[in-house]
Amino acid sequence: MNELKEFCGVFGIFGDEHAAEKTYLGLYALQHRGQESAGIAASDGSDISLHKGTGLVWSVFAEPDIMPRLRGAAAIGHNRYSTTGASELLNAQPILIRYKGRQIAAAHNGNLVNVLELRNKLEDRGSIFQTTSDSEIVLHLIARSRSDTIEGAIVESLEQLEGAYCFVFLTPDKLIAARDPRGFRPLCLGKKGDTHIVASESCALDIIGADYIRTVEPGEVIMITDGGMTSRMLSKTAVKSSCVFEYIYFSRPDSIIFDEKVDKIRRKLGKKLADESPCDADIVIAVPDSANTAALGYAHRSNIRFEIGLIRNHYVGRTFIVPHQKERDLDVRVKFNPVTGVLKGKRVVLVEDSIVRGTTLKQLVRLVRSAGASEVHVRVSSPPIIAPCFYGIDISNRKQLIASSSSVEEIGRHIEADSLSYLSVEGMLSVVPEGDRQCTACFTEDYPTDIPVNFQKGQFDTPRMKEGFSHNVV
Repeated sequence: MNELKEFCGVFGIFGDEHAAEKTYLGLYALQHRGQESAGIAASDGSDISLHKGTGLVWSVFAEPDIMPRLRGAAAIGHNRYSTTGASELLNAQPILIRYKGRQIAAAHNGNLVNVLELRNKLEDRGSIFQTTSDSEIVLHLIARSRSDTIEGAIVESLEQLEGAYCFVFLTPDKLIAARDPRGFRPLCLGKKGDTHIVASESCALDIIGADYIRTVEPGEVIMITDGGMTSRMLSKTAVKSSCVFEYIYFSRPDSIIFDEKVDKIRRKLGKKLADESPCDADIVIAVPDSANTAALGYAHRSNIRFEIGLIRNHYVGRTFIVPHQKERDLDVRVKFNPVTGVLKGKRVVLVEDSIVRGTTLKQLVRLVRSAGASEVHVRVSSPPIIAPCFYGIDISNRKQLIASSSSVEEIGRHIEADSLSYLSVEGMLSVVPEGDRQCTACFTEDYPTDIPVNFQKGQFDTPRMKEGFSHNVV
């Protein structure tokens, strides 16, 4: 795909004297979920310290005096890609506030669709916002709560939110984690001895040697203290709508999300794609790295040899970061290099996980042909993306989506492929767990919540949008 932006990654740990260092490692494993900023808040039992900055995890914490200042046995961390709010240091997380003589830090993955409504109400009541991130809203709601306990204030605040969220909160003596009632985004629970950990993906548990326990359930709020872990459910309930794109692209293939192994699901997607769209070819290659596993599944089911036909330069930034088309085209040529000895004279199946604009794939098809491939047949392990996402994927404008206005045949001609086929929605849902409880809105326009007319960076014309309901980033 190489054209969609991720959202964020969160990590929390309680009961480890090296909590900040473990959080650093967890964020390093979750770096793929956000590369704009990173931060860690740590508690020594009486006070919370914070460090955050723009850039990759290693660069934000590169100075040797930073980690020693983050003392304590509890910490939370965050990697950010901005799906709402400007890409500025003031929007980096965790966000730390002090109210009623208490400290609380928060980190958030997801998008809140009723953010404008809540923000306007809060500003009318005197709230002053420091950031343009929707994540700050929940802290204002907590500060205004009349609950006697911080956990009560958090639950009361979460009950007012609509949309996608996984939150980790840190007070001087508690770690609290929560997942929205629809379960849009993944959040898992791990343990190492007496230490409890929560993280967006299980790869963050692996790096610190922790055991995966289970997924945090939709609508579940977990509180961890010196006395152990307790759990409660939000009173607001909803039909589960986990983001199917987590399986297709966003999560690392070695992770467990929603209690399932990502690698296993991607292989099944590739096999189903081969069943639906076979091809008479000599070799199967992937667009590295996110399509590797689906390509292996396609090759196995079709009994066509899998080869490494494209080499990715991992020291080049992702193509979607490049702001202008001319630079994006150059970035594709710098980022990928064809293996001529593999491709020359071969009929090639090129497996990709999804197509957004089609510009990157067009350049890749040309690249494979330039290496001597006699035919290039593109197979995509997801359905056509036809609609915006409001729950954390940065598809901010319908006009970005080539499949919203072009047929499969037209897209095939645009990317200059000999043939093009996508996986069907039905095929996709037949291989993912709980297929009837996955959010497929970007493929089907079947949105699981009321959605805004205006959202983020663009105007939308989705027919299913509710009239009179609006959202703007301020």
